[in-house]
Amino acid sequence: MTAHPPPAPPFRDARLPFAKRIDDLLSRLTPDEKVSFLHQFAPAVERLGVAAFRTGQEALHGVAWMGPATVFPQAVGLGATWDTDLVRRVGEAVSREVRAMRALDERVGLNVWAPTVNLLRHPLWGRNEEGYSEDPKLTSAIATAYTHGLRGDHPTYWRTAPVLKHWLAHNNETDRAVTSSSVRPRVLHEYDLRAFRDTVEAGAVAGVMPAYNLVNGRPNHVSPYLREQLRAWTDEDLLVCSDAGAPSNLVDSEHYFDTHEEATAASLLAGVDSFTDHGTDGSTIAARVRGALERGLLTEADVDAAVRRQLSVRFRLGEFDPRDDPHAGTGAFDTPEHRALAGEAAGKAVVLLRNDGVLPLAADARIAVVGLLADECKTDWYSGTLIHRSTPLEGLYERFGAERVAFAEGVDRVLLKTSAGTFLTVPAAPEAAGGARGAQGALDPALLAGRTDLPPLTADAEGTELALVDWGEGVLTLRAPDGRYLSVAEDGLLRASADQPGGWVVQETFRLEPHGNGHLLLHLGTGRHVCVAADGLRVAGPREENGADPEVFEVVVVESGESAVTRVAAGADVVVVVAGNDPHINGRETEDRTTLRLPAHQERLLAAARAANARTVLVLVSAYPYAFDPGTTAAALWTAHGGQAAGAALARVLAGDVSPAGRLPQTWYADDADLPGLLDYDVIGTRQTYLYFEGVPLFPFGHGLSYATFSYAGLTARVADGRAHVVCTVTNTGDRTADEVVQLYSRAVDPSVVRPRRELLGFRRITLAPGASADVAFDVPLSAFAFWDVARGALRVEPGPYELQAGASSEDVRLRTAVVLDGEPSAPRAVRENGLSAADFDEQSGTEIVDRTKESGDAVTPAGRGAGELLYRACDFGTGAEAGTPGVTAVTVTASGEGAVELSLAGGPVLATVALGTPTPGPYSYVTVDAPFVAGGVHDLRLGLRGPLRLAHVGFSG
Repeated sequence: MTAHPPPAPPFRDARLPFAKRIDDLLSRLTPDEKVSFLHQFAPAVERLGVAAFRTGQEALHGVAWMGPATVFPQAVGLGATWDTDLVRRVGEAVSREVRAMRALDERVGLNVWAPTVNLLRHPLWGRNEEGYSEDPKLTSAIATAYTHGLRGDHPTYWRTAPVLKHWLAHNNETDRAVTSSSVRPRVLHEYDLRAFRDTVEAGAVAGVMPAYNLVNGRPNHVSPYLREQLRAWTDEDLLVCSDAGAPSNLVDSEHYFDTHEEATAASLLAGVDSFTDHGTDGSTIAARVRGALERGLLTEADVDAAVRRQLSVRFRLGEFDPRDDPHAGTGAFDTPEHRALAGEAAGKAVVLLRNDGVLPLAADARIAVVGLLADECKTDWYSGTLIHRSTPLEGLYERFGAERVAFAEGVDRVLLKTSAGTFLTVPAAPEAAGGARGAQGALDPALLAGRTDLPPLTADAEGTELALVDWGEGVLTLRAPDGRYLSVAEDGLLRASADQPGGWVVQETFRLEPHGNGHLLLHLGTGRHVCVAADGLRVAGPREENGADPEVFEVVVVESGESAVTRVAAGADVVVVVAGNDPHINGRETEDRTTLRLPAHQERLLAAARAANARTVLVLVSAYPYAFDPGTTAAALWTAHGGQAAGAALARVLAGDVSPAGRLPQTWYADDADLPGLLDYDVIGTRQTYLYFEGVPLFPFGHGLSYATFSYAGLTARVADGRAHVVCTVTNTGDRTADEVVQLYSRAVDPSVVRPRRELLGFRRITLAPGASADVAFDVPLSAFAFWDVARGALRVEPGPYELQAGASSEDVRLRTAVVLDGEPSAPRAVRENGLSAADFDEQSGTEIVDRTKESGDAVTPAGRGAGELLYRACDFGTGAEAGTPGVTAVTVTASGEGAVELSLAGGPVLATVALGTPTPGPYSYVTVDAPFVAGGVHDLRLGLRGPLRLAHVGFSG
């Protein structure tokens, strides 16, 4: 008889629904196998033929960390395109490269950690480059486009599985693992949650990653919002992946839990499904989960729920159906189409900030190109390795001809003279030495080591001229004549070994510290000074290690950057100053900026160029906004670091081959004084972003000029079927084909609470030939007009008139019309029946929101000074049984800690003081205290918090 192979198990049967197949596979896994799946690097189960799987392939603007790949503009640059079709195509290209690279390298994962949808609330945030916009509508529209591109169009199988970063209210790198973002309910629901919600509801998101920070006193990795909000927005199984090391932070740095078993159990119960901790070694996480199970903190069903969500993603990626996976053969890498798309994206991201007529450049112009970024094509922490590169200088050479372009970088060229009279010298390197950092790919590039195969620096009588750049705040880089940067490897020796500054801890930055008649040279990566030792220059350690003291250097300036700029600028028809930032220095992950100002070195270069030639164009290539005096330039442009095609794309815009149509995705403020504190997340109370800012910005949200002109006409609006249908006509009145970004805003005319000055409802990027017109239509759901009513605990559309504004930016409004919405009328707070949740205030001063318990709920505490104020509007205290008698006669305060709560009506005197008396045993030990309080009718209620207490609830009776 012929032996027949055993039938395939149900989890291999592509005819069955995924849910049944996942049930079957779960039933076949042992408890230990299921626990092992909870780590980022889930091991293979060979007996079942289940392969290993890892979460977390970085893909923010191209495939990152895994070697050469197509590099698109930074995320903030993609946001500046205001072009959802383009961004969808970029996402599709990235996902095809993920598939192509995985076919050659199994380290490349299909669960991509992108995009970042944190709102760019504060321009000093170090990771500004990773977000799309300060506006939730624009952010979610761009993120939705990118995730749809990453996912692919097949109804069942996904090309890659996108995970949104970083949940939630995460806009500071300073102490990011221990700071708490105080987010009032209106800001939470109208601002921070909205970008996530709209993107998830669009249907192409596989999961989210919680952020390192805390929100309202509770770490994001144990946030109840994962259950209460995120998983309520979709029927899909969303995979929640922790950020790297964050599970351990719950105990080690945040001290939120006493043991790692408690912390791991709380994270899993909150909704975390995959733990990114301890690198590729899953044994520590597995031991913590088993410990939690043994202590009864978790059940096997809790583990099953998390594993199920991971398996759901793996099934959707086609892992278990290789013959049916429509994406298995769709990989494409570094194709002509991808190169062209990188160029298109870079060009569409360029924003023309101002222009007095000097742009576009004349075809026969003699151009001086100067500045620290003029011949640079910078990458950032989440970039792949460049296959192709185009700098602004190279782009202008190609477009105008090298004979018409002069160049001065503007670095200070220096010699470093030792106290012995010798000079720092860079030995010759082997001809074959080189290669970009990370070109071979790395699962964790933070672990990449510096090069030790090159000779260390020495000191001799002649020395080597170095290019010194001050990137701001005294942070310097030093570059050898062959382009290599001075760096320090693990052995402590200085070498000219880096192609660019980079790494998790940058080893290519220094600071000159005045010392006697010279300077000490501090290496910032190690925090040690440079010394001259027998084996070469190195960073100084204890004398017993190398026997050398820090060297005192004299800085001998051979030529200043300003002199070089002046020399080339004077002989040109126009000067293009390319300024900006290095994405690894002074503003990056782990490091916030301290100022909006351009670094002083670059301000000097700009001033030198302007003094030599009034026709000076400033091009800012940066990951974030700057504050500068636009009147010192004939024209100014901004682009994020634009990826591999940035230089050629910029040259086409400067030449007028392409009319610029990028738009600012965030407000550019004129001065640091316009900014709130970095840790102040109350965008309403402190009037942040274009939504609430009442000052005059340097350049407003949505701003961007064109080489063409456009007219707007015929704005109409009607309300039907739960939507506002809005149309206007836009005409190109210029003499060239160009794009216009038509923006639609709304404003509540007579709101009962503080509402945005204007709020983006929609936008369209359109292309029009000279004289051509287009009707631009918007269908806006009426829910877009809603705000979070703290009295109801729900979103509400307020009845009344709303002004609709169409224009070219948030401040360049061309047309207005109005609609009247029915909405839901407001009602006083029924405080006698429901009391007041402390965090549901209308206004506050001097307070912050904290966690009521470790699991859920909010409380309010005074911030810093020990005193704070809360205001609750329109509180209905009712009336007594007899006419004219008050509705309440007593108040009950639920609080912990120590201190007192003072109650008053409107602006009146204190009517009751409720003291806690003896301090409670801890922050989560709440007591209820009663006191007489007489009130009737509808009044605003003011609570004064005195002392270090946590107020959770106020109740009334009578």
